[in-house]
Formats: sequence, structure tokens, C-alpha cells
Amino acid sequence: MLEDFRISPADSLDIAIAGCGPAGLAAALLLHRGGHRVTLFERFDEPRPLGSGLMLQPTGMAVLAKLGLAEAVAMRGARIDALKGLEEHGRTALDAPYSRLGLPGAFGIGIHRASLFDVLYQAALGAGIEIQTAHEITGSALAAGGRQLIFADGARSRPMDLLVDATGWNTPLGDGGADSAGASVLPFGALWASLPVAPDDSHARNLLEQRYRRASQMVGVLPIGTRGPGQPQEVAFFWSLKGADHARWLATPLDDWKAEVRALWPQIAFLLDRIHTRDQLTFARYAHRTARRSHGDKFIRIGDAWHSASPQLGQGANMALLDAWALAQRLSEGRSVTEALRYVCATRRGHVALYQAVTAAFTPLFQSDSTLLPALRDRVLAPLSGFAPVARIQAQLMSGLFGWPLAMLGLDAPDYAALAAAQQEVT
Repeated sequence: MLEDFRISPADSLDIAIAGCGPAGLAAALLLHRGGHRVTLFERFDEPRPLGSGLMLQPTGMAVLAKLGLAEAVAMRGARIDALKGLEEHGRTALDAPYSRLGLPGAFGIGIHRASLFDVLYQAALGAGIEIQTAHEITGSALAAGGRQLIFADGARSRPMDLLVDATGWNTPLGDGGADSAGASVLPFGALWASLPVAPDDSHARNLLEQRYRRASQMVGVLPIGTRGPGQPQEVAFFWSLKGADHARWLATPLDDWKAEVRALWPQIAFLLDRIHTRDQLTFARYAHRTARRSHGDKFIRIGDAWHSASPQLGQGANMALLDAWALAQRLSEGRSVTEALRYVCATRRGHVALYQAVTAAFTPLFQSDSTLLPALRDRVLAPLSGFAPVARIQAQLMSGLFGWPLAMLGLDAPDYAALAAAQQEVT
């Protein structure tokens, strides 16, 4: 699987990874299997995931396949064959089936963050990777022999050959010669809930579905599989909401809000009936941010710590997995740490910049106060997506494959026949 990454003991690095999310865990596994000494640092007393559902695209699954974890992830997730969005009057606003990719058998996987985390975390524990919990990081500093993490209690880690920042968009690691642009918090966030579903429920089990009222209201349902044996199948329910309106929502009777959602999408009343208290809903804020410098002296950012954006295109976890792969790949090539980090960022910069730009342009079509942009979406862009060349490009954008990232990183497309078979074993 990762034999080409294996280095000689003399070239092994002592690597600190800050953050125990998917980016940090994947990087830890890849670097450990490459022969490096890896220590993960996590601020919580016990590592745990944050958030509800996400989409794993062919890009992210290609990395998980290299780790030997793709089938385990597929067994926990739900097959998604298309993204389908309708505006309030029933007109198609978004139609992006994976069949348009030209990649035989391709599909996305909707999965709960807890399920993805559990697969990666158990693999890290099984590999014997050191995980130090209850270590809140406030910064880092160069010292004789390497770079140290600085913790909230004033303590410092041992000097390390490399520090990998996988702490997310609100990273505390703004030093290390890796200037970070201030995070631009987006006006719209979303209310999220993970809700159980039954076999006779009337929802599409293979679609990410959304409904829009212009671009100011959006409700969506994403099947996310099961969190484990004996656990129910679930969907991620989300409702677009401006951060400035969150306080108003808190003051609105829950039944009044449900009526507003039901008016936009009556067919999901059965899901609204399973929301009994506000505690079932979590409000998530999003930020569009790209670090001005992604790496410094013995320091590199990956995932949201380097580039974060609206989840509208569903690329966050997938981009982080590609970053982790690129880092392990370049460190296996016999380069100096400085040169390897420069090459990692040079390799990933184009794909990152492309998706940052596309997401910035795409998001206001679905989340904004504009009346012009959703009209353009519904009356121009949606009809154009029915034509073969445009449909192929749209599918590539949605799947993360635009810009040929797999070929650039020496990755193969996932074995979708094997993934489909793994999911059949569960059902």
C-alpha cells in the first residue's frame, strides 16, 4: 500500500501533529507508516469529532484506499449517486450525478464525522501512534534542535523536526513564519442535526437533496449511514441560517421555525417531527480563509488550517486528506525538510487555489441575500448543466476531481466495485 513511502531509519523525522481530526489522524497514519516518529497533540481530554455529516469524494476515498481504510469507511457511510437541488417552485437548480464523471461506478459517500473519526482513530491506536490529550496549544517556537509546541499552561513539547498544524480554520498557530490571513467568517452558517431514519421513511437514500427559496433559505438532507453495528441509519439535516439571525432563531418558538421549513419542503415533515428540542440542533459558522504562507521553518499547515471555505461544494475533508498524502509523499523522497515542505505546497497550491476560487464564486448562488444570483442559477446555469461538456465539468467540480489532483499526486481512483460490495455486506 505505502511501501514506496518507507524511508531508512537514518532519515526518520520526529514529527508533531497538532489536532486530532481527520486531517491530523490521516497525516499521522501516513507518516507513521512511512517510518517517522509521530506524536499527535489534542486539546480535549479525549479525542472526539465535531460536527454532523460530510461528503467523501473520489479524492478523499483515494487517500483512504491507500491507507487500507476505504472499505471500512464505505461500510459506515451511505452511497450518494447525485446532488439534487430544487428551488421553491420545483424547478431544478442543481443536478450533478456522479455518472457524468466518466469514472465507472463512481459515487460519493455521505458519512457522520464520528464514523470517519472512529475509523481513523482506531487505526491510529492500532498502529501504536502516540496521542497526548488535554494539551491546549497556544503557539510554537523554534528552539535548539527543532520546533516546540507551547501549551496553555506554559509547558513546552520537546523540540521536533517538524510541526504539522491540523487544528482547523481557527488555528492558534499563527506564528512559525507562516503568516495567516485573518479568517473571514461567512454571513451564512447552518443549523445541523443527525436524525435517525427508518426503512419506510420517504426520503431518497442515495441523494444529497436540497431545497431553496432564492438563496436566503436552504434546507438539505444527506444520508450518512450508521455509526456502528446495531445503530440506526441516519441523515444529516441542515438549515441555512445567517449568523446575525441566530439570536432571533433562538427566540422563535420551535414549532414556528418548523412551519417555515415545512413550507419550503413539505415532504420532510417526518424528520421535523423527530426534532423535539433545540439541543438537537447545532449552529455551525463557516469561514473562507487561506493562509498567506502555508509553511515556514519546520512548520506546515494542512486542511482547514491552510485553506477553509464554505461546505457548499463538500470538499473540506477531502482536501485535507490530499494535503496529508502530499506531505507524506514528499517527505519520502529524500529531500531536506525545508525542500519537502516547499514542494508539498507547490504541488497542492494550484488545486487549493482553484477550489477556493470556485467555492467563493459558487456559494453566493445558494447562500446569500441576492435575488439576481439565484435567478441566474435557476434560469441560466441549471439549464446549461444539461449539456454534456458543462455537465462533465460540473460533476468534476462537485467531486473534487477538477484540475486532475489524483494524477498530480500519483493516486488511483477508488475501486468502486469493492466499495459497493462492502456496502452490500452491511445491508
